[in-house]
Amino acid sequence: MQRLPRRDFLALAAAAPLAAASPRTTVSIHGDSFLINGRPTYTGRVYQGRKIEGLLLNVRAVQCIFDDSNPQTRSRWAYPDTKQWDPDRNTREFIAALQEWRAHGILAFTVNLQGGSPEGYSKDQPWENTAFDPDGNLKPAYMARLAKVLDRADELGMVVIVGYFYFGQDERVRDEAAVRRAVSNATSWLLDRNSRNVLVEIDNECNVPRYDHAILKPERVHELIEQVKGMTRNGRRLLVGTSYGGGAPATPNVVKASDFLLLHGNGPDDPARIRKMIKTSRAQAGYRPMPVLINEDDHFRFDEAGNHFMTALDQRVSWGFFDPGKNDYVEGYQCPPVNWGLNTARKREFFELAKRVAGV
Repeated sequence: MQRLPRRDFLALAAAAPLAAASPRTTVSIHGDSFLINGRPTYTGRVYQGRKIEGLLLNVRAVQCIFDDSNPQTRSRWAYPDTKQWDPDRNTREFIAALQEWRAHGILAFTVNLQGGSPEGYSKDQPWENTAFDPDGNLKPAYMARLAKVLDRADELGMVVIVGYFYFGQDERVRDEAAVRRAVSNATSWLLDRNSRNVLVEIDNECNVPRYDHAILKPERVHELIEQVKGMTRNGRRLLVGTSYGGGAPATPNVVKASDFLLLHGNGPDDPARIRKMIKTSRAQAGYRPMPVLINEDDHFRFDEAGNHFMTALDQRVSWGFFDPGKNDYVEGYQCPPVNWGLNTARKREFFELAKRVAGV
């Protein structure tokens, strides 16, 4: 019997379907609404005159499968009690927190196969956090953690926005052919395990100039959206889009290709800017009734009526909480080691408001 080279064996192991149990949660789209198991989310819910039905209140949790293979930076993420970084502990604690999130009306969260900046905002990214090897093959340990996250979300009736690429880490993938291979491998993995509670985000903030590969930038990212749409299992495909940096509207090529629009609210704290971003995106050529979802916004003021959260709801747009914090196991959901609980005043303010909006 021929023995596979180690690299080929690992790639095969990662690509093999880690089949989920019979799926409980299926996300779909009808017009501008998200549906779970065939019913609009938050069915019949109205909050202070705003129609909530069909939206997805969500949290940016891109680091829930985070790791760092750079020995020079790995110690930065050490837990204060053990003085070591532990990626499996990070995922376990995230999964343990999800039931409380769901009890507050949160129906979705974002994870990324290349994470996000573990410092919140970073000029340089020397760490190596990527589920793809340089050739675009999947790393088994990352995918095993992702499988656990997807399965728990499925049990709880939650949707997972699975991002593939992050600027500052996309260069870990060798070239455009490897990028396409990575997209194919990740999409096949999700389809083969029959994950039905997934939305795909090709890359986080495609218009950020730091992307190395042209195909991940606005002018060409629609090619990867179409690539995902062209992959099926038993007639089923994944719903897919890509996101833009804070305040930037979607471009026509992406609007035309996408199943839903992903926008970000970072940048100036300015509700008028959020309204303009949404309205400009909806005015682009190729737009038709489709969900619009903000899955990253680092503005809060949850005790004020004119915050970004309420502004998005006014425009019938889903909103996502991005709490960058800092890496001391105290604040935020972006910077490892992350405390995934409701352990700060800011987190509690958001989740309590989400609970009221959702009518839980």
